[in-house]
Amino acid sequence: MKKVIFLSTMALLMAGFCAHAKTVKTKAKPVAVAATPAKWTIDPAHTSVKFSVSHLTVSEVEGSFKVFSGGVVSTTPDFNNANINFDVDVKSINTDNDMRDKHLKSDDFFNAEKFPKMSFVSTSFKKVRGNMYLLEGNLTIRDVTKPVKFTTVYGGTVTDPYGNIKAGFKATGKISRKAYNLLWNKLTEAGGAVVGDEVTMTINTEIGKQK
Repeated sequence: MKKVIFLSTMALLMAGFCAHAKTVKTKAKPVAVAATPAKWTIDPAHTSVKFSVSHLTVSEVEGSFKVFSGGVVSTTPDFNNANINFDVDVKSINTDNDMRDKHLKSDDFFNAEKFPKMSFVSTSFKKVRGNMYLLEGNLTIRDVTKPVKFTTVYGGTVTDPYGNIKAGFKATGKISRKAYNLLWNKLTEAGGAVVGDEVTMTINTEIGKQK
């Protein structure tokens, strides 16, 4: 009888030891913590939206938009995979010629009364190498939305003298104006276009981190 009790006791002790050993060896799985998104807004005083298009096939006309807004949401310090949105007030177009600006706002081009806003929403922002990125997204002009690409240079991130965190980018891309129903055109005697189809867009922007 004593032998049976002894063996039973030993069995219970061994079972308890094994259970304790399993508990010690089991490690808690790390819990993934999502990075808090950082929100940034465009600094209009240090941002420009410019474009250029050929004229008579021998020169270029340059212009800009003076009123715009936008923002960036990023989960990484280098902005890789950031989400970007940008809106432009079409009525703010300026080519240093009032007559030409009025024509550009008409239905021959932007029809600023009916379509007052030009907008861009990113679908991808990827680092290519170093400070070079590829920005892709959907650009809407008038009532047409098409995918576009911008080669982008990341200028870096700094803290200004007032304690504000700022970052800078330069994005360059080309679009077909006719693809967005900006269709007006006349031909020269030689058959060339008065206004070219390909428009080069350059956006220099500085953004500030929201506090």
